[in-house]
Amino acid sequence: MTISRFTVIGAGVIGLSCAWRAAAGGFDVTVLDPAPATGASWVAGGMLAPVTEAWPGEEALLELGVASLHRWPGFAAELTAAAGRPAGLRTEGTVVVATGAGDRAELDTLAGYLAALGRDVERLGGRELRRLEPALGPEVRGGLSVPGDLAVDNRLLLAALRAAAERAGARFVERSAIGVLEDGGQVVGVATDGGDVAADHVLICAGARSGALRPELAGLIRPIKGEILRLAHRAGAFPAPTRTVRALVDGRPVYAVPRDGGGLVIGATQYETGFDTDVTVGGVRDLLRDAERVLPGIAEYTLVESAAGVRPGSPDNLPLIGALGPAGLLVATGHHRNGILLAPITAEAVLALLQGHPVPDAVPAADPSRFAKEVAHAGVDQR
Repeated sequence: MTISRFTVIGAGVIGLSCAWRAAAGGFDVTVLDPAPATGASWVAGGMLAPVTEAWPGEEALLELGVASLHRWPGFAAELTAAAGRPAGLRTEGTVVVATGAGDRAELDTLAGYLAALGRDVERLGGRELRRLEPALGPEVRGGLSVPGDLAVDNRLLLAALRAAAERAGARFVERSAIGVLEDGGQVVGVATDGGDVAADHVLICAGARSGALRPELAGLIRPIKGEILRLAHRAGAFPAPTRTVRALVDGRPVYAVPRDGGGLVIGATQYETGFDTDVTVGGVRDLLRDAERVLPGIAEYTLVESAAGVRPGSPDNLPLIGALGPAGLLVATGHHRNGILLAPITAEAVLALLQGHPVPDAVPAADPSRFAKEVAHAGVDQR
């Protein structure tokens, strides 16, 4: 029996998840990435928060995110067993808090929108929130409790995914992909900066760089920069919150995601500045200013890291998951802030496509064919 050769371009959280599932499913998997488990996945906050990120007009994204969140506990348990190391899932939940009246009004809008969709959240006053999370400061006047929105330590997750993929037989080749090779309308491999790699199936999941690998993706995937800070608890400082804290501070979003040992990841700025990954003084200032208004105790923490990554955005904020161009070519990119959240359902969908099975119910909304008109205008032949 011939084993299909499957080449994955990109070793962020999406590529690693797809590589693990495909290798475990019997495919001969090669992963191409000059620096596996780095990039946007390495500097992510790790929130699994489809409900608290929901907004009117993005119902398909909410449905996709909730479907993937439901898969996360089983995904994490399987991954921990397959990798022999923890996947980093945190189940304490999320609180969303507001400071001024305008921020509280925006959270009221979110709560009303979710209630209309049958996804109720619990509204709490400032005192109730501080009983849940004593680390919250007096400027917090109200908010929401969303126990179902979880989090994961992204760096533990990446290490576990690579270990599980390698244990399942996936090979990692540290090269940069240049383009997809095809012959007679069929994928035959990938051109890299170190030679060609033969393949029967290819998955493009190179994050913000995906748009350069196929003309069908040109103009559909754009880089969106985000900065994060990592803080460490010091002796004598106020304890960190146990739940993820998302906040609006004078209309500006900020989040704090706990890590083991009392650490916190603070984010997230958002800029459309191309592939710039420099951390700016202004970005660090803004994150610390807003986070300290919500969690005053962090002033006594140690700032141990500042970093920036470039997320892959799409025109409608939905990812692109599905077949593209010649036979055997798949794409899974454009996940923007939701790559970690959507890793389980994306990997399940990619494996289903490889096996010729239907994808999960929420995935067809993310099919790249929804952009066929835009691609046609660019002069690209759609198959």
